[in-house]
Amino acid sequence: MTPLSYHVQEYVLLAALLFSIGGLGFLIRRNVLIQLMCVEIMLNATNLLLVAFNRLYPSSMTGQVFAFFVIAVAAAEAAVGLAIILGFYRLRNSVHSDDADILRH
Repeated sequence: MTPLSYHVQEYVLLAALLFSIGGLGFLIRRNVLIQLMCVEIMLNATNLLLVAFNRLYPSSMTGQVFAFFVIAVAAAEAAVGLAIILGFYRLRNSVHSDDADILRH
């Protein structure tokens, strides 16, 4: 056992705190850019959990591989999300999610 494996509960608590902050920020804030950053915080909390639990079993690298794929998906999500936000800003001159009713038509 590595010294880090005895302190996984601290990482779980930190990841839960980060995920809660991200979720609460996503639900409360109206700015789409802030909401996108909150989703990124939630994905980073997931990565923290994956890597922390991977430290319990250092012979298996599955947690770090999954974290790598989550990072790749987060990068693609940020690129597509920013493109949608830029297109929306050009249409409405606003980045508030309340003004996004034009996207339904």
